[in-house]
Amino acid sequence: MDKNKTIPVIQSLQTGIGILELFISEDRPLKFSEIQELTGITKSNLHKYLNTLTITGLLYRNKDHGYYQLGSKLIEFGNAAIGSFDLIQQASQFLKKISRELQLTALLNVWTHDGPVIANIWNSQPGLNIGAQIGTRLPILSSAGKAYVAFKDHAEVKEWTQRELKHLTAESKQQLERELPNIQKNYFSYAAEPLIKHVSSFSVPILDYRNDMLGCITIVGFTHLIPSSHDDNMSSFVLEQAFELSESFGWKKKD
Repeated sequence: MDKNKTIPVIQSLQTGIGILELFISEDRPLKFSEIQELTGITKSNLHKYLNTLTITGLLYRNKDHGYYQLGSKLIEFGNAAIGSFDLIQQASQFLKKISRELQLTALLNVWTHDGPVIANIWNSQPGLNIGAQIGTRLPILSSAGKAYVAFKDHAEVKEWTQRELKHLTAESKQQLERELPNIQKNYFSYAAEPLIKHVSSFSVPILDYRNDMLGCITIVGFTHLIPSSHDDNMSSFVLEQAFELSESFGWKKKD
């Protein structure tokens, strides 16, 4: 396909969506005059857009004060979109693709009140003992554990982190602190043999539109097969898959 080929679009629809995005960015009700000033749309055309968006429920107009704000129809759309995205089901196709491409075991880890657990496994090497199965809780020094500490800023995670840190040596705590900035910067965490000897892993986060971590993809294999850096070809491939999955949940990578 010619990447330079113009894709046909409905410009008026783009303009309408742009008006809705204006309310999101401003995060407050707006008067007609404010919308007109911020969008530059002519008054006659803006009346048509606002009337259409209000009639369809995408905007709500307060008749007493004349302010416009986002309408209840968007809540319906949002709930429908969230309900259609089951993380485990959505991630399965990516785990399968990664496992087949790399000939390694790919895991999906999700957060529970008691720490990260394995929720799904695609294993291209059935004979490999990874030291875990679905439902296994993962320690803080696993690659998934490190990823949660780096990316999931929730009270439950902080409480779990404090509990886990009590079992670590001073040296291990310091090492973890040194690793966290690079994990956040590169979206990549590595753990050398966290559960079983000769088996290592790396993890990459799955994020949503709030930049909240929904889970993470972990690649497991014999230590000599697992890269410890984000810029390895294998790591780059998994990062691309995780970014694509994250984008389906509304995430956008910051420049």
